[in-house]
Amino acid sequence: MTHMSLSGREFLIKRSQRIVAAMVAKMPSSQWISASLLVLLLSLHPGVHAFYLPGTFMHTYTPGEVISAKVNSLTSIETEVPFSYYSLPYCKPQDGVKKSAENLGEILMGDQIDNSPYRFRVNFSESVYLCTTDPLTKEQAELLKKRARDLYQVNMILDNLPVMRFTEQNGMTIQWTGFPVGYNPTGSNEDYIINHLKFRVLVHPYQAQGDVVVTSEDGVAMVESDRKSGFQIVGFEVVPCSVRRDPEAMSKLKMYDKVDSVNCPLELEKSQAIRENERITFTYEVEYVKSNIRWPSRWDAYLKMDGAKVHWFSIMNSMMVVFFLAGIVFVIFLRTVRRDLTRYEEMDKEAQAQMNEELSGWKLVVGDVFREPCCSKLLCVMVADGIQILGMAVVTIVFAALGFLSPASRGMLLTGMIILYLFLGIISGYVGVRLWRTIKGTTEGWKSVAWLTSCFFPGIVFIILTVLNSILWGKKSTGALPISLFFTLLALWFCISVPLTLIGGLLGTRAASIDYPVRTNQIPREIPERKFPSWLLVLGAGTLPFGTLFIELFFILSSIWLGRFYYVFGFLFIVLSLLIIVCGEVSLVLTYMHLCVEDWKWWWKAFFASGSVAFYVFLYSINYLVFDLRSLSGPVSATLYLGYSLIMALAIMLSTGAIGFLLSFYFVHYLFSSVKID
Repeated sequence: MTHMSLSGREFLIKRSQRIVAAMVAKMPSSQWISASLLVLLLSLHPGVHAFYLPGTFMHTYTPGEVISAKVNSLTSIETEVPFSYYSLPYCKPQDGVKKSAENLGEILMGDQIDNSPYRFRVNFSESVYLCTTDPLTKEQAELLKKRARDLYQVNMILDNLPVMRFTEQNGMTIQWTGFPVGYNPTGSNEDYIINHLKFRVLVHPYQAQGDVVVTSEDGVAMVESDRKSGFQIVGFEVVPCSVRRDPEAMSKLKMYDKVDSVNCPLELEKSQAIRENERITFTYEVEYVKSNIRWPSRWDAYLKMDGAKVHWFSIMNSMMVVFFLAGIVFVIFLRTVRRDLTRYEEMDKEAQAQMNEELSGWKLVVGDVFREPCCSKLLCVMVADGIQILGMAVVTIVFAALGFLSPASRGMLLTGMIILYLFLGIISGYVGVRLWRTIKGTTEGWKSVAWLTSCFFPGIVFIILTVLNSILWGKKSTGALPISLFFTLLALWFCISVPLTLIGGLLGTRAASIDYPVRTNQIPREIPERKFPSWLLVLGAGTLPFGTLFIELFFILSSIWLGRFYYVFGFLFIVLSLLIIVCGEVSLVLTYMHLCVEDWKWWWKAFFASGSVAFYVFLYSINYLVFDLRSLSGPVSATLYLGYSLIMALAIMLSTGAIGFLLSFYFVHYLFSSVKID
């Protein structure tokens, strides 16, 4: 801990640069790219102020200060259908259930954060009584058994930290967030409820010393000012167990009265079974343990991801694909195209005229290569939407890699993505209308292109979400979007995205036109027959971008469907950059191959050459469902999974297809602008 005056800006800058340099030396390799960008920013801007990016505002608690834990929705990796915590007969707070304010991302993810009766007095260990339920009805008992057998987890939060538990399996310690509703022991016909919780709260003693710069062990720095002495909560752990108590004796106690502590786990004879007419007593213990963990480092236990070598293997594998395709592109440009063009330009006019009669390959389609493709309006719309999605993904990953979108701020990642998508409508409108103007040679009909651009991808997503939401409504799940949110999303769509897309389209009509370098013949040239259909080559081309993506895709799917944290955005940014390069190279190579066999219908093939990676992503999602989510049960869960996977695959198809098409378009434009054929 270092003392300093807040007015010493130069000292702060130099100190910040040293801190970030130390952070680079100590941090995991997956975050090097984030730190490098931060060091560069600190070096280029001498007037920058230091600040702490991830997490929430630090709070210091005085001894004995009361904190209430919060509870999120019940979740299960078997059903993926969340339910409210109070849908089960749990104890309720004395002042009633109150919902916490939630952002857009939290609602879309199915979070429902409520207050709870679990009270914590800082640095005061105790074992207390909560409540005893009324006799369970048949419906309540059956519901508790079902939730226990479906492996539903209770997600509790204290000072913005999710509760964590540890289990031993095959000699390994496995970390989980949340604790089960209940359990069914092997060989037993009874289900048992978790009704006693042994909490272990890690606290870090803090002594206020005025304005200071605090550097944690991992190199994260922040400026503290006017803070009181006390304790900071840096860990929240639980050992859940089932305890059978005498309901008659326990019901005479008041909430928060002291009870005897329990040594978990207990024998089945001493555990609380779930039966009709059974009264269940809920109790809990709290133990405070002093820890050397600093507040800025408290999320490290949650964000720690194993398998860094696997991520590096994925990147090296992708680099090999990039260099392989780059070699092919190099040969095409420098040995084939350049050689043909140089030899052609060195001939006199008579020799050129004679060569024109003997042309072969891509030079034969000079009069048809820029002929308008079928469904040209749809092509413009899909390319424009792809650019919008790509821009959203790039900006989101960069901000997340720099720490602006920490998982401590629940729902902010999804909220940020939606806001970015809305405001990037101006880019998609510009791209779509300008491409339409290039293909048609006129601005007529640009408004319909802009309208379709603003409605195509969001409309498809809206239809899929409506179907999935109706299923969740039928299950009375907290994952179902309320009607008010539907109107909010529609309002954001029509009040922000649509107007910005139209403005972008207007700018596209006023931008400089892209003129074709050659004239198009009136009569289209016949395309020679091929032994194999060209779509097979296009579909096969998607395997190369998929090879770049699939390892990282596994970690992303595990994060979404298995409740794991994903925070290696440095790796993800590298993989996304390589994916963009591979998509461009694949589409360029296939476009050249089609032109060489006199196939001038390259427009859609250029789009799907890279966009076909989405087909393999969707197949991999099905493979993940069958082999990695084998516990997922029921047609409802499978329908939800496939619906969300379809949205993901569609977004990947549009973004990767847009990359491939635009690069191929500029390649073809450059290639034929170098040919002097009348």
